Amino acid sequence: MGWCRAGKTEDAALQALVDYGARFAKAMGSLATDLKLPRRVSELDVVDRYEGDATTDFGAPGAIANSDRRDISTAELDRLIELLEASWQAFDSVAGAAEGKTLAPAGPRGGGRKLEKIREHVSGADQGYTSAIGGRPPRGHDEWPAVQRTFIEVVRARVRGEVPDRGPRGGVRWPARYAMRRSAWHALDHAWEIEDRARS
Repeated sequence: MGWCRAGKTEDAALQALVDYGARFAKAMGSLATDLKLPRRVSELDVVDRYEGDATTDFGAPGAIANSDRRDISTAELDRLIELLEASWQAFDSVAGAAEGKTLAPAGPRGGGRKLEKIREHVSGADQGYTSAIGGRPPRGHDEWPAVQRTFIEVVRARVRGEVPDRGPRGGVRWPARYAMRRSAWHALDHAWEIEDRARS
């Protein structure tokens, strides 16, 4: 949940995943005690492969796996929400620590969002993810805690079967598991971006 990295090749992506294992464990805090994170690529077990798209090329987990469509028990859902909330908290903690600092330019061409714009972007993305699973994100303000509460409410409703797989116009909605995975990845991706740019 949220431990996701990209690379130009499959080997590079797997190596990046392993390289970020320690950062992911740190972000999860006490929840990481139950996680068995590999120390080398050879310890990974690739169980499935999917064709990527423009979203994947950008570095985001854009493919919805068959495993994302599996039923979720109440206990598993609670655990996934815990991991998701830990990802959100990790972002908040890193963003808070970066207050007052100038973030270094991002990437070889420079640029990159300022801290407040990154916060707005993360909150706005979760509003979009809420819509993607069939909910209505809070309107009139973009306070992330309100967005988070709505997101979790819709996830729980989706798992209970109260939100159908298709919208009123026939569009296919995201599975709850994928939406949580995507949101956790997004929060951590920007948390690590802030960390790297704040110490550059």
